[in-house]
Amino acid sequence: MARLIYPRLAASFIALLFLALIALFVLISVDIIGHAFRKLGFPPEYSVALLLLSLLGSYVNIPVKEIRSRVSMVSLQAIDFYWFRHLLPPLEVERRTTIAVNLGGAVIPVAISCFLITRVNLADVVIGVSIMTILVHMMARPVKGLGIAVPALLPPIFAALVALIISPNDAPMIAYISGTLGSLIGADLLNLKKIPELGTSVASIGGAGTFDGIFLTGIISVLIA
Repeated sequence: MARLIYPRLAASFIALLFLALIALFVLISVDIIGHAFRKLGFPPEYSVALLLLSLLGSYVNIPVKEIRSRVSMVSLQAIDFYWFRHLLPPLEVERRTTIAVNLGGAVIPVAISCFLITRVNLADVVIGVSIMTILVHMMARPVKGLGIAVPALLPPIFAALVALIISPNDAPMIAYISGTLGSLIGADLLNLKKIPELGTSVASIGGAGTFDGIFLTGIISVLIA
């Protein structure tokens, strides 16, 4: 039976969440996020909910399949005791990798993209997604112990430029669709065959090394377009 995988809460997670909340407050104050989602056709009050769901959802992976890894996976345990961190000797763990789908980096962006596809020309979507898939696939790099990683800032810039070229009138929506779907397909789906060689216990589609690129694509590409 499939179960949700929640990472262990740690001081780093709390600090990251605190910084994210501060950044959220600043962005809302200057209405950047609201402006971005208004360009996509969403009421501004939905922007906060979608952003929070994406941020919090990035820590939730939904398992879909388990495969056997071809390389050994090493688990390094750490214990925090009276403000000091003690590292235990590394242990070799079972060579199995769980393929999962990230809620904030895959499920939510795909759902938004499916909604937007009904409002634009399908041919423009196919062209935009195809171009971004090729570009992101060329940029994606496998990282052992992590998964597939892409540069965070390049996909949104390319998505905006592609959208402005192929469909200036619907550029914000085309940029979001092609940027998010292109990143998921080009970085994660087309590199699934490399997962057994990375030695990671969980390979998350839309998570880890690709979440930043997908999340920023959803905001920056829309603003640029």
